[in-house]
Amino acid sequence: METKIKSQHHEDNYSIYCGDCMDVLPEIGSETIDLSVYSPPFAGLYNYSSSERDFSNCETKEQFLQQYEFLIKEMARVTKPGRINAVHCQDIVTHTTKHNLWDFPHEIIELHLKYGFTFNNRIIIWKEPLEVRNRTMVNSLKHKQLCEDSTMVYPAIPDFVLIFRKGGENKVPVTHKTGLTYYAGAQPILDYSTTRERPMSQKYGEWEHIVARHKNSKDGATNKMSHVIFQRYMSSVWMDIRSNNVLPFKDSREEDDEKHVHPLQLDVIDRLVELYSNPGEVVLTPFMGVGSEVFSPVSLGRKAIGIELKDSYYKQAILNMKDAEKRFRKNTQLEINI
Repeated sequence: METKIKSQHHEDNYSIYCGDCMDVLPEIGSETIDLSVYSPPFAGLYNYSSSERDFSNCETKEQFLQQYEFLIKEMARVTKPGRINAVHCQDIVTHTTKHNLWDFPHEIIELHLKYGFTFNNRIIIWKEPLEVRNRTMVNSLKHKQLCEDSTMVYPAIPDFVLIFRKGGENKVPVTHKTGLTYYAGAQPILDYSTTRERPMSQKYGEWEHIVARHKNSKDGATNKMSHVIFQRYMSSVWMDIRSNNVLPFKDSREEDDEKHVHPLQLDVIDRLVELYSNPGEVVLTPFMGVGSEVFSPVSLGRKAIGIELKDSYYKQAILNMKDAEKRFRKNTQLEINI
């Protein structure tokens, strides 16, 4: 890489760079990336650093989208045909008033369509309202506001994961011969009321029982555990994401941070990595933060490339990556929640 890259760290199964993603991405070969998972800077919502190269420091939405378009063009170039870019985002509260939302996901969709992606799905990540209220102190989630004027009360803004597929034929199918054997999320609450195989009272009854029966299954078609996991993953609303299942990040905060965003939950990344990549394939994130989108794929047997502009986040990512390959060693059964 050129000297514009401030620092870089390489291991057999990952490479991470401290620098501007628009300097690093051009160095990545065309059609070499199997999957990308990332959160773009939420324009106008958070400031991550004082760097003029930081997307979050654009002065207007239009300026941000112009910069973001350069990135999407590069992402389209490096992604293999038929493969997935998963973008984590949310609606943005505008600067003009705290009660007007900017449909940021719509802008992301339009830009991806422009560069040859299809828009395949929008996954909603449910947020617990009181938790959001305590973290953001937003007035629209105050019970007091309900009592005073409920026209100023609005539900907690959810996160979204937008699924884009690059045009062209996927030459290497992502296969799951034995089904899914690891559940990323809160323990499933199983609903047997719609099943027809046996009366409800005679079903397995507990998730642990299903795991015990099917954890070593060699046939995805008969792996009941995989059927349950798949059903939950295929819901368009993910209500079982553990909000505290994130990498360490507090030590990476600096004085010029306006706010520090909670890192993307590992449950979200794990699901995307398992659904849309094979073991040994390469996962890319152009906004690495403290390393979540590198840590998850490496811990799940993939390779990864991460790019981060901010020095303190990059340094924290290096520390976090030391534990990636140890993640599941404490319990060799991946299907048991960690």
